[in-house]
Amino acid sequence: MSEHDKDVDAATGVETTGHEWDGIRELNNPLPRWWLYIFYITIVWAVVYWIFMPAWPALPGMGTNTPGIRNHSDRALVAESIDALRSARAENGAALIEASVEDILADQDLRQFAMAAGESAFGDNCATCHGAGGRGAPGYPTLADDVWLWGGGLDEIQHTITYGVRQENMESRFSMMPAFGRDQVLSAEEITNVAHYVRTLSGLEEPSDASIAGQEVYEWNCVACHGEAGTGDQLQGAPDLTDRDWLYGSDMATVQATIYNPRNSAMPAWGERLDETTVKALAVYVYALSGSEG
Repeated sequence: MSEHDKDVDAATGVETTGHEWDGIRELNNPLPRWWLYIFYITIVWAVVYWIFMPAWPALPGMGTNTPGIRNHSDRALVAESIDALRSARAENGAALIEASVEDILADQDLRQFAMAAGESAFGDNCATCHGAGGRGAPGYPTLADDVWLWGGGLDEIQHTITYGVRQENMESRFSMMPAFGRDQVLSAEEITNVAHYVRTLSGLEEPSDASIAGQEVYEWNCVACHGEAGTGDQLQGAPDLTDRDWLYGSDMATVQATIYNPRNSAMPAWGERLDETTVKALAVYVYALSGSEG
């Protein structure tokens, strides 16, 4: 195109590219110098990166990408970081296994390690049943309180986690409430009466003729485990009937159903699935959740 053939926009005095769309012509403005400089710098940076860092995909016969003269490997760096983390965890884990409650509470680093590891393990293994934060659900004990069947000290909690409840090992927590109705130990009337009496122990209803009759049934059948006053026995895993913490519910129908045919539910022996450090960390986490009695 000659000088005379150049198409110049009359409004701006700028040449056009010669392209036109629906009467709209494209001005041939040069790119800003700063933009060009940045573009050139990126080209130089790319060339330098190709030289120093892994960049080009595998070529035939190479079997891998170009390594670069730095021989940099993200995979190797991640592996080093994991090894360092495992080493630190092993050190903290060994200290945690031997530590008492007092030791853990006195050592801020050890406590933070135990709480972090315990919270992670709880979310992976325990929250499905006991809920986030140990809030519990019908049939699954709340762990964020200080109500315990087998004791709330760190050692007791760790033992329960390790060996489970009603599992096939010699150390497992084990208790079994008789099925007073299913096995025809008590009549329907006796079950109803003793259910009324049990509800009076925790103040859920006022004494009545039925509860008075139920007290005698209780004394003959329930005192050995739950105690004369109904306060339970942690050595046997017998719950306290004088509080208002009920595993399956405290309404009349639920109490009758429990007496008639108890659930006697189970808990896994986590010591068979988790390492000793993780079990101890879980115990510390649950202990802290509960503000336990120690």
